[in-house]
Formats: sequence, structure tokens, C-alpha cells
Amino acid sequence: MPSLLVSSLAASTLCLAASGSLSLNEPAAVSPGVFNVLSINIAGLPEILNPNEESGHKRINAMYIGQKMSQYDYKVINVQEDFNYHARVYKYDSHRFRTATSGGVPLGSGLNTLSNYDWVDFARIKWNRCSDASGYDCMTRKGFTFMRLRIEQGVYIDMINLHTDAGTKPGDQVARRSNIQQVADFIDARSVGNAVIVFGDTNSRYTRSEDNIRIFTTQNNLTDAWVEAIGGKRPVAGADAILCPVGTQPDINCEVVDKVFYRGSPIIKLKSTGFFYDTSRFLSPEDEPLTDHHPVRVEFAYTLKDGLRQSDFRGGPHGIWFNDIALIPESPKLLSITIRGNNRLDGLTLTLVSGETFTHGGSGGRAHSLRLASDEYVQWVKLCWGRKKKRTQIFYAQAVTNKGGSVQAGKLTNECAKTSAPSGYGVVGSYGQAADEVNQLGFIYAEQKDSTTL
Repeated sequence: MPSLLVSSLAASTLCLAASGSLSLNEPAAVSPGVFNVLSINIAGLPEILNPNEESGHKRINAMYIGQKMSQYDYKVINVQEDFNYHARVYKYDSHRFRTATSGGVPLGSGLNTLSNYDWVDFARIKWNRCSDASGYDCMTRKGFTFMRLRIEQGVYIDMINLHTDAGTKPGDQVARRSNIQQVADFIDARSVGNAVIVFGDTNSRYTRSEDNIRIFTTQNNLTDAWVEAIGGKRPVAGADAILCPVGTQPDINCEVVDKVFYRGSPIIKLKSTGFFYDTSRFLSPEDEPLTDHHPVRVEFAYTLKDGLRQSDFRGGPHGIWFNDIALIPESPKLLSITIRGNNRLDGLTLTLVSGETFTHGGSGGRAHSLRLASDEYVQWVKLCWGRKKKRTQIFYAQAVTNKGGSVQAGKLTNECAKTSAPSGYGVVGSYGQAADEVNQLGFIYAEQKDSTTL
């Protein structure tokens, strides 16, 4: 579980191991819900390297920034350039869940997240390409971070924090385009079927023809919350930059490089309800800006699709991501379930009455199958997990139907939990990560109609 003491190198493992303490027998997520996000570059490079344009000593400014983050009750904050004054920010901030620093210059990335919500699958990824053409981009381990934030039971949103290569020289432009493409490709591989929010310092402008910021929309189907807020029309590439004034509260019609992109999922309908430059909130007692960037806040509302829900995850962040949600038809019903395993959960196969078959994991272990009657559905699943070669995996699964039917495979461990579908719902799919064995697993539930109406 994320906390002040979790090391960044072990964060993903600890997050997932600790997640077993959460209750799995509470009701499904209730909609609608609201939350907000903030992206702020806190200008935390050492003053000798980058004095920036903010007034005051950076150590003092870091204290004020931490205080402001708590004062305004931001739900999720992505910070960039959180280097040498990190401890001061965290000392005066009160968010419950916070990533541990990856280090100051030159060891760290400067990227951290402060949140009111827990998460799983945290990872730090370094850029494949950098350039020092205009600054010190290659001096630090700049890149992006990834996490699956748990807003409430079964409601996960993939969140990415990023800080791309700065500058406008040819080398900077090549590196920055590579950075943006790297994130877009990562989303395609790791966020299939998921709601996503990307927010951070992109160092990109729509008016720059050399920047490829549009691919988050064209490749990943993300919406830019700023473009949406100004009427949906993106600035023309090659036009003059729409610069925001320095040190004052800007109108949102000007463009900054700090951006927020988002999308929902087949289960989670996500909508931006407000876009703000929070510059006036991050001022010193003398009304001077605490950072040389305009902090960006977006308010979100979400609802859940009628008739579909998801469970929480169990297991570890290893293997290839999968999500059945995009292939599940209307009014789905499970026909059969096959669980494979001996010492661990090797594989899982779910077949629907409509013909779709979802298979995840490998072909090892002994297969145990259960065919369901027309009025039968899987009501709950017991999962057990453990460690193998320093990786968390699913060791055991047992599925039980509303009629008392049962199928199981694998080996029990000391860490187990029962995942129950909401009343009147049954398992129709799954999502998680797998390779030759199943490493992480959650379930997709659908409301089950009376068999006479199917």
C-alpha cells in the first residue's frame, strides 16, 4: 500500500501484497461519483541548476506548496520536478497515499503522486530517448509513472504522470516526440479496456507543428480536458503560441504545456466537469507565484454502466495485461468455467452462452470444469495468492454458483479472500495479468436476467 515509507523500487510489489487486507464482501461500487486531479510542476531542481522565475527561496516555496496541496483538498496530485525539496513538500502535505521519492538530482525522475485513494501496479518508466540540447534533460532519470488508482471497489482508473523533454531545438523535438509516442504505446499495451487519465508536464503545445501531442487523441482515444473546456477546437499547428501571462491568474483560453487527457471505459463513464488554472491558489504570503508553471486542475464525474460491475484485483503486476470487457456482448450469460492448476492457478477459461470464449494463462495443471444450468451463474470466487521467485501470483481459485455448484484448482495459501458479485449479478469475464500462469485477477460481473427472458 502506498505510504511515506514505501520505496519506489518495491512499490508495485508492496502495493499489491497489501491490497489483500481490503474487504471483498462489500457492495459493488455505487454511482455517481466525483473527484479532481491536479498537475503541478513544483520547480524542485537545485537553485544552482535552475533558479526559474518564481520568487522566494525554493525550500520555503516547497513548504507553501505542501500546505496548499492539503488546504484545497485535491484528490489526486501529480507533481513534476520534485527533486531536492521533496521532504519539505511531504512534510507539509497531508494526503494519505504518496509515492516515495526516487531521489534528487541526478538519481530521481522528479515524478510523484499524492492521493486520497490507494492504488496497485505502480511503476516508474524511464524515457527511451532524451536530449541535452536545451538543458539538463539527460542529467536526471526523467520519464513517466503508471498506477491503477482505486477510486472505490471495482472502480480503477489508470493514471500516468509524465515530464517530457524540454526545449525547442531539433534534438529536443525528436526526444519529446519519442517520449509522447512511448506513453501512447504503453497505454495501448497496458490499459486495454480501462479508463485512463494522463496528466503532467508535456512540454508540448498544439501550436508547435513539431510536437505530436495529438496522438493521445488519435491513437489512444483520449480527450484533452483543456480543448474540451474551450469549445472542442484545438489550436492550429504552426500558429502563434497562445501564451499565458507569467505570475498572474490566466484565462483558460491561453495554452500551457501542463495538460490533462482522459477517457472512460465500457464500464466507467468519465466526464470532465471543469477545467481550471489554479495559479491564484499557489501564491506566497506576498502574493508571488510559488512555481514557474500554472497548476492545472480538472474536476471529474463518473457513473457506472447499468448492468456491469468489476471486482477488485488480487495478485501481482506480472505478465501480460488482459481485459475481456470490450468483447462482452449485451446481456451476457456464462455457459461454463474451466480452472487449471496444481500448485498454482495455471489458467482460466470462461465461455458465454453467446459463444465467446475467454482464456488466460497457460495450459499447465489439471483442468477442472463446470457447466452451468440456464438459471445458474457464478456468485462468488475465492482467490488465494502467494510468492514465487519474488513475484506475487494467484495460487488457488474456487468458483461457486447461486445453485451451490463449485469448481476449484490450485493450492490454498495463507492469503485468501472471497470476491462476491453484487446481488443478482454473475461472473461473465475477467481482467488482470497472466503469462504461463495467472499472476493477477479480477472479475467482470453482469446482471443476470430471468432465464425465461433470455
